[in-house]
Amino acid sequence: MPRTAHIQRKTHETDIDLAVDLDGGPYAIDTGVGFFDHMLTHIAKHGRVGLNVKCVGDVHIDDHHSVEDVGIVLGQAIDRALGDKRGIERYGAANVPMDETLARVALDLSGRPALVFHAEFKSFGDDPASIGTFDVQLVKEFFNAVVNNAKINLHIEVPWGENNHHIAEAVFKAFGRALRQALAITSDDIPSTKGSL
Repeated sequence: MPRTAHIQRKTHETDIDLAVDLDGGPYAIDTGVGFFDHMLTHIAKHGRVGLNVKCVGDVHIDDHHSVEDVGIVLGQAIDRALGDKRGIERYGAANVPMDETLARVALDLSGRPALVFHAEFKSFGDDPASIGTFDVQLVKEFFNAVVNNAKINLHIEVPWGENNHHIAEAVFKAFGRALRQALAITSDDIPSTKGSL
């Protein structure tokens, strides 16, 4: 049975069309936020999921609504595509180095949302931490939205790192790799002693 979902969501702030295929496929991502597109591409590539995202948002204000709302819809799509979660590995973990940075991600497709986020981005002088014009606070906002809507338990840690681009990229790659492990079909039952997730 295909593990796919297609969701359209329109508010006064964003208009999003998103499709996901948990078993792979092409990806095409256009959110209007260049750095965020780059990060979502890493999830698709390293998670080996098909992902198509089109977002038109109020980026003339800032990137916040687009990033958060894409996280909401991606989480909803993952949850819908998983169905009853029969046969999945459920847990996934990855350590991803990127030059001077190391990112660690562990996740559980548990049906219970929880986010633990320990990644410190660097500020320079009086300027807030950013990657180009991308506010690094949005990395946590994105994952918080995914977690609450996919109903997953996600732990993110960056024990060391200096370059903000490297920190963010390592986190997104590690999330993709951990997700790939958790999504793998390895049995024909539901991976819980309760009998449901």
